[in-house]
Amino acid sequence: VSFIYFQHTHYRWCVAGFYGTGGTQNNSKFQRLHGLMRQAEIDHSNSLDSVSNYTRRYPQAIIIGVRKAGTRALLAILDMHPDVVTAKPEVHFFDENYTRGLHWYLQQMPYSYTHQITMEKSPKYFITKECPQRIYSMNRTVKILLIVRDPVDRLISDYTQVSETKRQRGKFHEVFETMAFDEWGNVNGNYRAVRTSIYSKHMSDWLAYFPLPQIHVIDGDALVRNPLPEIKRVEKFLELKSWFTEDNFYYNSTRGFYCLRKDASSRCLSESK
Repeated sequence: VSFIYFQHTHYRWCVAGFYGTGGTQNNSKFQRLHGLMRQAEIDHSNSLDSVSNYTRRYPQAIIIGVRKAGTRALLAILDMHPDVVTAKPEVHFFDENYTRGLHWYLQQMPYSYTHQITMEKSPKYFITKECPQRIYSMNRTVKILLIVRDPVDRLISDYTQVSETKRQRGKFHEVFETMAFDEWGNVNGNYRAVRTSIYSKHMSDWLAYFPLPQIHVIDGDALVRNPLPEIKRVEKFLELKSWFTEDNFYYNSTRGFYCLRKDASSRCLSESK
């Protein structure tokens, strides 16, 4: 406001000075000055609009899971898109921090412009029964992203990561067979890693609140084999401008999977993933 006041004050002073000389010889100078002052006002107004539009927003899209199916890779890829901003790290609001309230949740979101999509991912949302209703209460139009992979492969990967973490901490962890199967050789549905892989059980909870067109399922195995087609489908689902190309991915023969490239930088996920 003070800037605009100064502009107008200075503008009137200049006008008086030019007209005080009385000559038409200054008309062209006055016109140029008027144009410059008008442009300054426009630039300042645009600057104020940009500042007011840059704020924290509740997510318009959420990656709800599944654990060990590629949620981190999916978020990392989408984060390269110029119209996507992502919360880091996992927020776990709707499953673990819900009592903190929506204001706390908003503070975990990154700043964004109105044309951008704010996104977060918390893999436990998919298997937490209260999450669909809680997310629906926040925003019934939010877009849901769910990435899955072969359920048995996911189960083994889940077990392996937990087992390795415990081994590094010097803790005992039972062998896979004793956890995945009961004493009669049946699949042990009480083992959480097994329950997580029963996708249909959890999907019914989400469909009770969100229609299927509002949920996009990504094939995590296909994302590993050839990421571009899967990401282009996500791009379309989120109504983002077409941006990803084959130049954003390159195959790392040493690691045995695709890595990400944006401009002159590149990155691969850690070995634990």
